[in-house]
Amino acid sequence: MRYEDTPVSENIEDRRGMGGGGGGGFAMGGGGLGIGAIIVIFAISYFTGISPQVLMGGADMIARNSQSYNQPAPASRQADANDPMRNFLAHVLGQTEEVWKTVLPQQTGLNYEPATLVLYDGATRSGCGGARAAMGPFYCPIDKKVYLDTSFFRDMKTKYGGGGEFAYAYVVAHEIGHHVQDLLGILDKVDAAKERVSQTQANALSVRVELQADCLAGVWAANANQKWKILEQGDVERAIATAQAIGDDRLQEQARGYAVPDSFTHGSAAQRSKWLMAGLKSGQVDSCDTFSR
Repeated sequence: MRYEDTPVSENIEDRRGMGGGGGGGFAMGGGGLGIGAIIVIFAISYFTGISPQVLMGGADMIARNSQSYNQPAPASRQADANDPMRNFLAHVLGQTEEVWKTVLPQQTGLNYEPATLVLYDGATRSGCGGARAAMGPFYCPIDKKVYLDTSFFRDMKTKYGGGGEFAYAYVVAHEIGHHVQDLLGILDKVDAAKERVSQTQANALSVRVELQADCLAGVWAANANQKWKILEQGDVERAIATAQAIGDDRLQEQARGYAVPDSFTHGSAAQRSKWLMAGLKSGQVDSCDTFSR
């Protein structure tokens, strides 16, 4: 992936190496699960489609998170010109900002407001509650920030068979896709709809949200490539391989030997690659209507 001559974003909070999520930062309350922690866990689940069980990660983590709401988030460390990961992500985020500030008004009539990318290691705090590496990257619509523990990129190589710069960029663009959905009012509508349906139907809605974010990541890639020629040979194939590797069916089969479609929250391998390619081929937001197709 070529990115050196593309825009650089300054909307990055780098909390790596600064603590703020685990250890002494979350004192054990001793009172079990507070109602605030439970609400936050299920709010994140509704917004992101992540299983509540994964978000909980055990009663100990939840209890510690419930103590953190009134504490300020860790300060961002200064940018390091010699940090290749931050430099790469600043370019990717800058590309998404430049693309969406043009594409969103042209294709939807709405202005684009940039999101902030928070880099952390281990654990930190978000507007949606505690963020931990095991949760994977996620977008919090409450504070308009994307949270990313960069160890996820290592997991993409070792656990999911993916990796490569464009695959990493796809992950960031997928989360920015959720931000675009937020600006379009889609997340609020889906959240309201989930309250009126069964868990199985709510899961199906989560799948539609995630597939649309995949498609929007493709829209970014198409427009970024048209503008800066970012794609190199093999980039698209690696991104598709990554999308397939993190399909619900693949993950469930790896974890327990079989898949349960009614429990899917992100979509199958085939669905994820299909919608990523839909956005990549068209470059158009209206090609990403996963709710009626």
